[in-house]
Amino acid sequence: MAPSFMSFTTFLLIISIIVTQSKGDEVDKPNQSQTTLVFYLHDVTTGPNATVAPVIGLTGKVWSYTTFGTIFVVDDPVHLSPSISSTQVGRAQGLLTASALDGSNVNVVLSVVFNNLQYSGSTIEIQGVSRQRENYRELSVVSGTGKFRYARGFASFETSFYDAATTRSIIRLTLNMILEENGEK
Repeated sequence: MAPSFMSFTTFLLIISIIVTQSKGDEVDKPNQSQTTLVFYLHDVTTGPNATVAPVIGLTGKVWSYTTFGTIFVVDDPVHLSPSISSTQVGRAQGLLTASALDGSNVNVVLSVVFNNLQYSGSTIEIQGVSRQRENYRELSVVSGTGKFRYARGFASFETSFYDAATTRSIIRLTLNMILEENGEK
């Protein structure tokens, strides 16, 4: 009986060590920090100053945000505040794809490309499904470059202003990220 009890105890000890080790990877390491950044995207969908444009869609269908298969390109200015006259720190550039048959979701692949202030030359990569009928949407921060190398976390998009007459909107972008210290070489 004693060997059986010892082997079961040893087995439990090994399992608890493995579980502890794997959970330890999820805990912030000493060389990591959490940061929250807030920016504002200025989005215009029509006219000569449009920052979002459809580039392709299904033949015979109207190309819109709610039409399955429509792909848009984005190049929104990124500002420090909702005011268009506030400091521009970069551009949000990427693709939007109407990916739900009922038009409720858009798949987003977006790079926030910084060209001003302390983050110049760095990027943050955002990816995921945006539930476009909701005012508040969360997507994943999957990576970054420069000061944001190895970034991970989530990005929240919240429409803070929309003018249907001009198709202009202001979207609050909140980035909650875990960053590696000294990530930039």
